[in-house]
Formats: sequence, C-alpha cells, structure tokens
Amino acid sequence: MTRIYISGAMTGKPDLNFPLFNAEAARLRSLGYDVVNPVEICPDPTATWHDCLKADIKALLDCDALALLDGWMDSQGAHLELNIAHRVGILILMAAEVTA
Repeated sequence: MTRIYISGAMTGKPDLNFPLFNAEAARLRSLGYDVVNPVEICPDPTATWHDCLKADIKALLDCDALALLDGWMDSQGAHLELNIAHRVGILILMAAEVTA
C-alpha cells in the first residue's frame, strides 16, 4: 500500500487549514492509501511551527509519496517538505490528481 504524506499551507489560514487537510486525508484513505496527515501528527494549534515541522519531516521520510494541496506555494514548510522529498526520491504529486 502506498503511504502518502499530505503537504500544504497552514500558517495564516483559518483553523490552520485543518479542515482541508482532514478532508484530503479522508478522500485519500477512501481510495485505499495509507495517509500521513500533519494535522494528526501535531493536532495542537498552539504548538510551535518548528516542533511540528520536525515531527512532520520525520514522518515524511517514511512515506512513498508527497501529495501537495492547492495553495502549497504559500507555505515555507511545504517548500521544505517538497525539497526533502525531491532530494530523497519520494514521489511528488498534486493531491487533487491522486486517484485510485
């Protein structure tokens, strides 16, 4: 089973964009993917960006693919996750294009 990490903008978004991340995680799971959702890794909205990103990167490294949400370009964290995925050979996809 393909393990997919969801990446996108959170900082500055309403509710830290948790609803979009959770909806995409549910959609990908319904297609049969093993999904790593950063919202589930660091669900505390008061946690620091650095602490969350460190935990997220650890989880990303165990994934087969990175799925970028619309608007990912507005996120420093997503840029970093994309760069890491590219450098270590993790498949990079646009989340909206992921199907069964």
